[in-house]
Amino acid sequence: MLLNLSDVLTSEGMEIREEIPLEMTCYENGTESFPIASKSLVRLTVRNEGADRARLTGDTRLTIRAGCDRCLKDVPVALDLRFERLLVSPGTEDAEADDLCFMDGFHLDVETLVHNEILMNWPMKILCKEDCRGICPVCGQNRNQGDCGCDTFVPDPRMAVIQDIFNKSKEV
Repeated sequence: MLLNLSDVLTSEGMEIREEIPLEMTCYENGTESFPIASKSLVRLTVRNEGADRARLTGDTRLTIRAGCDRCLKDVPVALDLRFERLLVSPGTEDAEADDLCFMDGFHLDVETLVHNEILMNWPMKILCKEDCRGICPVCGQNRNQGDCGCDTFVPDPRMAVIQDIFNKSKEV
C-alpha cells in the first residue's frame, strides 16, 4: 500500500498517524518463501522536522512460519518490528537521510518498508527448542524423536595416512 506524504514533507510542523493493514501474506527473502501466520496493523507516525524533512516512526508484530535450522520442523517466528527513519522530499540531498528504497516520489510503500524491516530483524538461527538435536546425517531421522542407531563416527581425515600404516602392518 502507498501512503501519500507530500503534505507532511512540505508543511512545517504537520504530523499524521495511520494504522495500515499489511497486505503481505508471505515473506520472500530471494531464496525461500515463508508464510505469515499472523500480523497486526502497521502503526505509523510521520512528523515534519523542517524543510523537506520528516521523521517516520512505526511498529508492527508478525508471526512467520519457518523451518528449524537443525531438524527442519515448522516453527513460528515472532517478530516485533519497531522502526524509525528520516525521510526527505524527492530531489533533496541530505547526508543524514536513510536509504529511501521504500519511497516512490512522495509516496511511502508500506509493504517494502515492512519487508526491509523483516530482513534486518531476521534471527541468525531458528530453532524449535534450544537443545534441538537435529537430523541424522546418515538416515535423516529426526533425533529429537529418538536415536536411530546409525554409525555416525567420522574419522579425522588428517589421520588417514597413519590409519593406513596401521592397517598395512596388521598381522592376519
